Amino acid sequence: MTGVQTCALPISHRVYVEEAGAGIPLLCLHTAGADTRQYRGILNEPGILKDFRVIAFDLPWHGKSSPPAGWHNADYQLTSRDYLDIIVAMVDALQLDKPVAMGCSIGGRIALHLALEYPQQFRAIIGLQAGAHVDPYYDLNWLHRPDVHGGEVAAGIVSGLMGPRSPEAERWETLWHYMQGGPGVFKGDLHFYTKDGDVRSRVSDIDTAGCPLYLLSGEYDYSCAPDDTRDLARRIKGTQAVIMEGLGHFPMSEDPARFLTYLLPVLDEIRRR
Repeated sequence: MTGVQTCALPISHRVYVEEAGAGIPLLCLHTAGADTRQYRGILNEPGILKDFRVIAFDLPWHGKSSPPAGWHNADYQLTSRDYLDIIVAMVDALQLDKPVAMGCSIGGRIALHLALEYPQQFRAIIGLQAGAHVDPYYDLNWLHRPDVHGGEVAAGIVSGLMGPRSPEAERWETLWHYMQGGPGVFKGDLHFYTKDGDVRSRVSDIDTAGCPLYLLSGEYDYSCAPDDTRDLARRIKGTQAVIMEGLGHFPMSEDPARFLTYLLPVLDEIRRR
């Protein structure tokens, strides 16, 4: 498949993909600086796998998707165009017929872009922690410095975004994913999240008539606060929005069991459609 780094020409990428189940394709998009391990609970849920083909892939530079040759000669920086091209290329490469797209955090943000630019290619779109914009609330330069451990800094930054009732084991597994990120990758993703991916002026143009949009947001999240989700629901006609009690910014990995109580009804509705 192809995507774009910080230059103008396409770059070839080797991308890691895993899947389970059969039926309606459900394409899962991980958060900034992390990888598909966040969707372990979805990939192992029999109640989903009987009707859905769950597909998760690591973005280039993330998890088991290595960066392209020559990566050391340029800084990694994700843009909305890069992100959209990667997702569309993945849908084409896997020959997915009207998949459901579900993304969290930066995946939730790009879900809004998909709803704007490619609604005809998707059966439905689910945005988890899908805010239209967020201003940086810490110095991003701490994420890529030679005198600090970027992974531990990243984990420390995101630790406060999780719900206080999330099980300890799942909380720490979520943080472990962040501790393992490549140098500069989390920072590069946040270029999209805090600057390039700002879609505030366009969300009211989303048409949910042909491609339903569902917004599921945890109540314990100051990166995409409940009021941000409520604001989107007011501005996007036909959007279904739910605030998930007890959950934070990483619902599918910090407390998979609780998250499933909110996700399963949405998937049932999509299946009935």
